[in-house]
Amino acid sequence: MVIVNYATPELTMRAVAALAPERNALPNLKAVVVDGGSPDNSTALLTQQLGADEYRDWVTFIPLSLNGGFGWANNQAILELARRDRPPEFIHFLNPDTEVNGRAVVALVGELLAHPKCGAAGSLLLNADKSVAASAFRFPTAGCELVRGAQSEKLGRLLGIPPAVVNSAQSIEVDWVTGASFMVRAAALQESGLFDDGFFLYFEEVELMHRLRLRGWSVRHVPDSRVMHLEGAATGLGATDSERPHPSYWYRSRRRYFGLTGGWTAILGLAIAALAGQTILGLKQLAGRTPGSKSVRTRDLVSLGLWPTAADVRSSVPKWGDLPGRPPAWMKP
Repeated sequence: MVIVNYATPELTMRAVAALAPERNALPNLKAVVVDGGSPDNSTALLTQQLGADEYRDWVTFIPLSLNGGFGWANNQAILELARRDRPPEFIHFLNPDTEVNGRAVVALVGELLAHPKCGAAGSLLLNADKSVAASAFRFPTAGCELVRGAQSEKLGRLLGIPPAVVNSAQSIEVDWVTGASFMVRAAALQESGLFDDGFFLYFEEVELMHRLRLRGWSVRHVPDSRVMHLEGAATGLGATDSERPHPSYWYRSRRRYFGLTGGWTAILGLAIAALAGQTILGLKQLAGRTPGSKSVRTRDLVSLGLWPTAADVRSSVPKWGDLPGRPPAWMKP
């Protein structure tokens, strides 16, 4: 179990405390809490609270001096785990703004045991009001970008474009699952490599699962693993916050994902599809038919998401067994 904290120590401790029932069924469950260079008093608080008797024997705390991003911080925990005498068979990545519901971790373990070629399994996320949140997805395509930009499911149905979100009440193989709660087989990470540390935040789990699938591993959505997610509490960017523009690093991460998985032409082609969708949305807004979301802005899409750089197509993937501490690639000039 790996939980990365960034200036949300109270949420992180709540996420850790919610794991107690899981340990009754999984007595060997261990957790690593990483602080990603938080500017607040997270390190002092977590050092004190995780040092209590109820956590001391099964939770390790790793304070980092650098805010190297989500994937990089997770990699530091993975590299520490890989150096142990008995490395774990499975690693569960859990956001600090989550709370696992009864036997959610057990369900993911069961899925990986039942499917030996499953490299990653993800939970069903629940919003704070217990409604179901998007948790499993198809990989982005030009069609999906067009529909997303236009914010029109009707357009997708008209063009025969499958929705990006996959809904299923049963366990099912999908392209990728939410990064808020998913479990990876260590053998799959040993083969594919860890998180690409050229991402600061967003899309790093999508790229990892794309890499896993290229190497013959499957990815599965497990609705029996239910996890409450206060989306955006840890990052400040929630799915329902449609009036708040995405930060610049969202566009850079999106551009990098397209570059690593499809090359230069994919970056341009998918960005153009998104811009076409944005144009359709703008026409709908002029006609007064929809207010539309303001989270993706056309000018940001053009200035930040359209023009590829050499770094966008150059991967930076640490290997299982590498030494921790190497600065992330996104920090390089």
